[in-house]
Amino acid sequence: MKKTEVECCDITCIHDDKVRTVRQRMPEEERLKELADFYKVFADATRIKILWILLESEMCVCDLAEILGMTQSAISHQLRVLKQMKLVKNRRDGKTVYYSLADGHIQTIISQGMEHIAE
Repeated sequence: MKKTEVECCDITCIHDDKVRTVRQRMPEEERLKELADFYKVFADATRIKILWILLESEMCVCDLAEILGMTQSAISHQLRVLKQMKLVKNRRDGKTVYYSLADGHIQTIISQGMEHIAE
Protein backbone atom coordinates (compact mmCIF):
# COMPACT_ATOMS: atom_id res chain seq x y z
CA MET A 1 0.00 0.00 0.00
CA LYS A 2 1.38 3.39 -1.00
CA LYS A 3 1.78 5.92 1.77
CA THR A 4 -0.13 9.13 1.10
CA GLU A 5 1.78 12.30 1.75
CA VAL A 6 0.17 15.57 2.68
CA GLU A 7 1.57 18.61 0.95
CA CYS A 8 2.23 21.70 3.04
CA CYS A 9 2.76 25.27 1.97
CA ASP A 10 6.37 25.95 1.03
CA ILE A 11 5.98 29.58 1.97
CA THR A 12 4.18 30.91 5.00
CA CYS A 13 1.48 33.08 3.56
CA ILE A 14 -1.56 34.18 5.51
CA HIS A 15 -4.61 34.91 3.43
CA ASP A 16 -5.91 37.82 5.49
CA ASP A 17 -9.32 38.04 3.78
CA LYS A 18 -10.09 34.36 4.34
CA VAL A 19 -8.84 34.42 7.91
CA ARG A 20 -10.88 37.52 8.72
CA THR A 21 -14.04 36.10 7.10
CA VAL A 22 -13.78 32.78 8.95
CA ARG A 23 -13.05 34.49 12.27
CA GLN A 24 -16.14 36.68 11.85
CA ARG A 25 -18.35 33.66 11.13
CA MET A 26 -16.85 31.45 13.83
CA PRO A 27 -19.33 30.75 16.63
CA GLU A 28 -18.40 31.71 20.17
CA GLU A 29 -16.25 29.25 22.13
CA GLU A 30 -19.11 28.30 24.47
CA ARG A 31 -21.38 27.50 21.52
CA LEU A 32 -18.72 25.23 19.98
CA LYS A 33 -18.29 23.46 23.32
CA GLU A 34 -22.06 22.88 23.45
CA LEU A 35 -21.91 21.39 19.94
CA ALA A 36 -19.05 19.09 20.95
CA ASP A 37 -20.99 17.98 24.04
CA PHE A 38 -24.05 17.34 21.87
CA TYR A 39 -22.10 14.98 19.63
CA LYS A 40 -20.48 13.23 22.60
CA VAL A 41 -23.93 11.96 23.56
CA PHE A 42 -23.99 9.95 20.33
CA ALA A 43 -20.70 8.23 21.23
CA ASP A 44 -22.42 5.74 23.54
CA ALA A 45 -23.92 2.59 21.97
CA THR A 46 -26.63 2.26 24.63
CA ARG A 47 -27.85 5.80 24.03
CA ILE A 48 -27.86 5.17 20.26
CA LYS A 49 -29.92 2.00 20.83
CA ILE A 50 -32.40 3.94 22.95
CA LEU A 51 -32.71 6.64 20.29
CA TRP A 52 -33.15 3.99 17.59
CA ILE A 53 -35.94 2.32 19.58
CA LEU A 54 -37.61 5.69 20.14
CA LEU A 55 -37.54 6.25 16.37
CA GLU A 56 -39.94 3.32 16.17
CA SER A 57 -42.19 4.00 19.12
CA GLU A 58 -42.74 5.94 22.29
CA MET A 59 -41.61 3.71 25.20
CA CYS A 60 -41.57 3.54 28.97
CA VAL A 61 -38.45 2.64 30.95
CA CYS A 62 -39.74 -0.91 31.56
CA ASP A 63 -40.13 -1.59 27.83
CA LEU A 64 -36.73 -0.11 27.01
CA ALA A 65 -35.11 -2.23 29.72
CA GLU A 66 -36.81 -5.36 28.36
CA ILE A 67 -35.73 -4.71 24.77
CA LEU A 68 -32.13 -3.91 25.72
CA GLY A 69 -31.77 -6.52 28.46
CA MET A 70 -30.70 -3.89 30.96
CA THR A 71 -31.89 -2.71 34.35
CA GLN A 72 -34.45 0.04 34.63
CA SER A 73 -31.89 2.00 36.64
CA ALA A 74 -29.33 1.85 33.81
CA ILE A 75 -31.96 2.90 31.27
CA SER A 76 -33.12 5.77 33.50
CA HIS A 77 -29.54 7.02 33.78
CA GLN A 78 -29.14 7.09 29.99
CA LEU A 79 -32.54 8.73 29.52
CA ARG A 80 -31.53 11.45 31.97
CA VAL A 81 -28.46 12.22 29.82
CA LEU A 82 -30.54 12.22 26.65
CA LYS A 83 -33.15 14.48 28.25
CA GLN A 84 -30.50 16.94 29.50
CA MET A 85 -29.22 17.23 25.94
CA LYS A 86 -32.81 17.77 24.70
CA LEU A 87 -32.79 14.64 22.55
CA VAL A 88 -35.77 12.99 24.24
CA LYS A 89 -38.90 14.26 25.93
CA ASN A 90 -41.32 12.55 28.25
CA ARG A 91 -45.01 12.56 29.07
CA ARG A 92 -46.82 11.09 32.02
CA ASP A 93 -49.87 8.88 31.71
CA GLY A 94 -51.01 8.02 35.22
CA LYS A 95 -47.98 6.47 36.95
CA THR A 96 -46.20 5.61 33.72
CA VAL A 97 -43.73 7.95 32.03
CA TYR A 98 -43.33 7.54 28.28
CA TYR A 99 -40.28 8.73 26.36
CA SER A 100 -40.04 9.83 22.74
CA LEU A 101 -37.66 11.75 20.51
CA ALA A 102 -37.66 15.46 21.25
CA ASP A 103 -38.14 16.45 17.61
CA GLY A 104 -37.59 15.51 13.99
CA HIS A 105 -33.98 16.72 14.02
CA ILE A 106 -32.95 13.67 16.04
CA GLN A 107 -34.43 11.30 13.46
CA THR A 108 -32.58 13.19 10.73
CA ILE A 109 -29.25 13.00 12.59
CA ILE A 110 -29.56 9.26 13.15
CA SER A 111 -30.78 8.58 9.60
CA GLN A 112 -27.98 10.60 8.03
CA GLY A 113 -25.43 8.90 10.27
CA MET A 114 -26.67 5.48 9.15
CA GLU A 115 -26.55 6.56 5.50
CA HIS A 116 -23.01 7.80 5.97
CA ILE A 117 -21.68 4.57 7.49
CA ALA A 118 -23.50 2.49 4.86
CA GLU A 119 -21.61 4.20 2.02
